[in-house]
Amino acid sequence: MDLFEYQARDLFESYGVPVLAGIVVETPEEAKAAASKLGGTVVVKAQVKTGGRGKAGGVKVVHNPEDAESAAKQILGMDIKGHIVRKVMIAAGAKIDREFYFSVLLDRANRSYLSLCSVEGGMEIEVLAVERPEALARVEVDPATGIDSNKAKEILQKARFPEELISKAAPVIVKLYEVYKGEDATLVEVNPLVLTADGEIVALDGKISLDNNAAFRHPEHEALEDVASEDPLEAKAKAADLNYVKLDGSVGVIGNGAGLVMSTLDVVAYAGEKYGGVKPANFLDIGGGASAEVMASGLDVILGDSQVKAVFVNVFGGITACDAVANGIVGALAKLGANANKPLVVRLDGNNVEEGRRILKEANHPLVTLANTMDEGADKAAKLAAA
Repeated sequence: MDLFEYQARDLFESYGVPVLAGIVVETPEEAKAAASKLGGTVVVKAQVKTGGRGKAGGVKVVHNPEDAESAAKQILGMDIKGHIVRKVMIAAGAKIDREFYFSVLLDRANRSYLSLCSVEGGMEIEVLAVERPEALARVEVDPATGIDSNKAKEILQKARFPEELISKAAPVIVKLYEVYKGEDATLVEVNPLVLTADGEIVALDGKISLDNNAAFRHPEHEALEDVASEDPLEAKAKAADLNYVKLDGSVGVIGNGAGLVMSTLDVVAYAGEKYGGVKPANFLDIGGGASAEVMASGLDVILGDSQVKAVFVNVFGGITACDAVANGIVGALAKLGANANKPLVVRLDGNNVEEGRRILKEANHPLVTLANTMDEGADKAAKLAAA
């Protein structure tokens, strides 16, 4: 789960990371009141989970409450890379002397943590990594030992921080790692980390991504979820405990096992090239169980997507036998009734496959078409979606 900037700021503050005062608001009138409370120059910042806010006009520096109100009026409702601005943060202004970059993230490839650090902050780190890779220090962090004072100094030295700033910035780096570890994050990023004119190191803009697999250790994280911006279909799937991700195609996909579903997406996309570029509409893994209840929940989510024109159910019977899957499909269609109104292509293979196919043939549901192979099923589903 990615956090908004204001949520990252609040978490930073709770761990003792130096930050500037900030007040999140939802109306221009609230923005005016917040700017008045903070006093002086403030920054009105769009709260969206994407980069490029400044270039899009979503960050404005203002010098009085009236201008803060006007800026908020312009920013609220703005579309920034497909993200609608529903909140803005009124942040206290700061006189910036220098800007730096720091992050710590999960390095899945090396099964370790990785710290990225640079004396050149403020710009998009992807651009810096391509244009001036030598300016970005990459330091492996052992999960067993983390980042202590010595490791923080090593990171800053490799990032070519001025010697006089290393002792000042190191404690901040240590605290940022404490956020990363304490919140079970996969990313903690500060861009920019600044040196103010007063000689203070401050985290000016933060980004945090939390590991959903660790949510059971953090019940308080539930309050951080962005329910208002969540896709309604993904919310519905989540409520049904389904592993679902919405895509932008027209073939709904249901499978059992993440690997099989990923392969199915590729096969559907390949088959769809013959029919005008038909693509998969979702990722939906029903896991090891394929009861009527689970199948009905999955079909209910997929059929609720107006973009879906056909559904491809691709199941390999292992722990759950194909006859149980077939009974699940038949039961799901009966349960959904009139809501089941789009064609289904079903491919079953594996444990008890002949019995599974027999059940579906005998049910003779008008929406169901059987396929013997994954390629055949993908082709039929793509053709139906293109019709």
